[in-house]
Amino acid sequence: MVEPEKQRARYIGGTDGAPPVPPPGGYHGARRVQPASTAPLQGAPLPPVVSTAQAAEEKQPAGVIGWVALVTAILFAVVLLGVLLSGGTDALYGVTMLTLQLVVLAVVIAALFSRRGRVLAASALIVTLMLNVATVGAMSALQTSASGNYQGEKTEEQKHEEAYPGIKDTSSSTILAQPSLEEVRAQSEEMLAEIRDRLTERFGYTWTEAGTENLRPERNGYGGESMLVQYTSVQWMTNEPIQDYDRKVAVMDVIEDVVVEHQMYDLYSFNEPSSGMDDSILERFYGSTDPRSQTTWEYYSDNYPDPLRFYAVLYDLSNDSTGEFAGEREAQSARTGEPLEGLQIYFLAPELLSEVDREEFETRMQEYPGY
Repeated sequence: MVEPEKQRARYIGGTDGAPPVPPPGGYHGARRVQPASTAPLQGAPLPPVVSTAQAAEEKQPAGVIGWVALVTAILFAVVLLGVLLSGGTDALYGVTMLTLQLVVLAVVIAALFSRRGRVLAASALIVTLMLNVATVGAMSALQTSASGNYQGEKTEEQKHEEAYPGIKDTSSSTILAQPSLEEVRAQSEEMLAEIRDRLTERFGYTWTEAGTENLRPERNGYGGESMLVQYTSVQWMTNEPIQDYDRKVAVMDVIEDVVVEHQMYDLYSFNEPSSGMDDSILERFYGSTDPRSQTTWEYYSDNYPDPLRFYAVLYDLSNDSTGEFAGEREAQSARTGEPLEGLQIYFLAPELLSEVDREEFETRMQEYPGY
């Protein structure tokens, strides 16, 4: 048996401070045999040690599917932009474009599941989200709305219908037989003047123009505008408020006398419970179901089958308990300069043809013999 001190001396002898050599047989758990395939030749330098984590961090080259996804997304975006610039709004929402969009999306999703193509697939996804049928279609719709160009991919027959000068389901003979724009304007101005004169003479009211005459093109029923217009007269309003119930009734009686003398029907009250409107509608539009406490009175007459329609509206802020109606009237007054309360009168007439357009209308209607 070897003495402990001699064995210890054998372990450390001649080392000159170097770490102790391992004990016979090596340390417990250490690899005893190095595989032949990985054992270095004697005297050859040892290869650098690379950990598994470092190897996983090494970048792999992008896969083919990643490049396919990116190129496909870019090409499709270029096609969409080309259609946008050419004004083909209708083509953007066609079956072909929607199918191509689904194909592109499928390729991008497939590339996202590929480890080597994921980075390029993410870029392709960004391109797809920014430029797709929905976003480019919205841009095209805005461009079309701003420019007023709604032609799109419509057929010649559709474009022909859009240019129809009349109104769908209204014969040209009916349009030509009714009063012209100039006749309606003259009649409405005459009646408005007569109503103002009578109310001024009886009650001393003074008047303010609460708006200008307005002519709005009528739609022809085929997606375009006709040669006819909707006429709204100048709106006149009293400078003085009318708040007493009996005075309101007397004012409407005077107005009714004038319109009946001009072959129009008796005044019809929208705000009266007898109008047949639901109580909730009366409260919403007129402030109450009781005319004595309503903020608004609205009366109407017409000369059917002729197009002239007359409106008389009374605004009364003394019945506004919440101040909400007063706020609405203040906003309206700021826009038009009209008084906050009082009586407002005006005429409206739809589908009128001007005398100066009559000859052109008859000529153009000859292009539509079957309409």
